[in-house]
Amino acid sequence: MSAKAKLFLQFIALAAAIAATAMAPQIFEVFDLMQLTLFAAMGVLALSLGFIWGFGGILSFGQTAFFGLGGYAYAVAAINYGDSTGAILLAMIVPAIFATVLGYFVFYGRISDVYLGVITLTVTLILFNVVNSTAGDEYRIGTAPLGGFNGMPSVPTFNMPFDPETVLDPVQGWYATGGGLILVYMFLRLLLWSPFGRVAVAVRENEVRASLLGYDPRLIKLAVFVVGSAIAGLAGALYVNWGAFVSPTIFALSLSAEIIIWVTVGGLGTLIGPVVGCFLIQYLVAQIGSQQTFNSNLILGVILIAFVLLLPKGLIPAVRDLLLQALRALPRRAPSIGDADQPVEAE
Repeated sequence: MSAKAKLFLQFIALAAAIAATAMAPQIFEVFDLMQLTLFAAMGVLALSLGFIWGFGGILSFGQTAFFGLGGYAYAVAAINYGDSTGAILLAMIVPAIFATVLGYFVFYGRISDVYLGVITLTVTLILFNVVNSTAGDEYRIGTAPLGGFNGMPSVPTFNMPFDPETVLDPVQGWYATGGGLILVYMFLRLLLWSPFGRVAVAVRENEVRASLLGYDPRLIKLAVFVVGSAIAGLAGALYVNWGAFVSPTIFALSLSAEIIIWVTVGGLGTLIGPVVGCFLIQYLVAQIGSQQTFNSNLILGVILIAFVLLLPKGLIPAVRDLLLQALRALPRRAPSIGDADQPVEAE
């Protein structure tokens, strides 16, 4: 497929996503719209791992560490200042700073990819236990009590920028979350089209060759890691806004495993794949949760094994390959006499 064809398809997909976001309140009831809002918030989280794993070659088993840090940073800032505008920014800054410090020791210490996964997993466990142990009244940041295992209830939800008195209703919250998902996708797409994105993919493919060309793979991987962590922090803020509540379960290892399943099912090395996988798996889990016949974790395990064995590339790459095969199978127009001087395109 040519670059122009890929660009056209991406433009069509983006236009369809914008249209679907705009029309959703007219199609769905408030309850269903709230479910879609949750799906969109998790879609941002899926994009964060899809970016650093699929295009940076960094498999983080503890992406919920940055997700949880973003959620708690938003909750603390929103309670203290009563305005979500700065709280959203802080939800991205705090995980980014934490990822910078952690990533510096990881990448500049030349720790292998296997140990990177173990370290991020361990960090998630540490954060879960630390936050879970803050139940006393003395554990507060400003006027915001951390609540320990009880969590932080009644967190202020999104308001109009710099206008705390105007709180967003569920429909406006959907527009903010769905629009945030689209903006994150557009940002990552533009970033991958930039020279930095091309270098990041080159480092993923061959670090030695990239270093011989004059690039520092450690710095590139650190930058990718920080960007993905900031996006995960934004997802945490969107998630807390959805439920007006945050607890240590936001650091859960089960969620970390789910994110990996979303990316694997949707398609590693794509941006739309993690979002599609996230929506499909969350919808399936929600349907399974409405009955007591099957265990959702068992179903997720079966889905992961099935995709790894049958569709190792993921859903979106498999569909793309099928479309390409269908296009190649279409009959070609035989060249006429007037086309004799024109080269025939090779198959």
